[in-house]
Amino acid sequence: MSIRRIDVGPRMSQIVIHGNTVYLAGQVGEPGGNVASQTRDILTTIDELLAKAGTDKTKIVQAIIWLADMSTFAEMNSEWDKWVPQGHTPARATGEAKLAGPEYLVEIIVTAAI
Repeated sequence: MSIRRIDVGPRMSQIVIHGNTVYLAGQVGEPGGNVASQTRDILTTIDELLAKAGTDKTKIVQAIIWLADMSTFAEMNSEWDKWVPQGHTPARATGEAKLAGPEYLVEIIVTAAI
């Protein structure tokens, strides 16, 4: 099975496709916003990356969400619930972590099928 990389950078690829599985790098939103706006930015980016890979959010099988502060869980979930298609909810884990910088409040990593 071959591996295909899309949007390759010096440290990572935004998309890696292996067989019928798409792995996205962790996505962060525009700095300066709140958790809701960063979550919306991230979900828009995920839609765009999945389209580049030939799939969409109905095929996400797993999501890992990191929050800089778990007290913002409901705020993030409000945006997530509007975005994720009912009947296509992936396996998901959410945790708290120090992200790449204090301006980042949310990071989302997804794996999808093609």
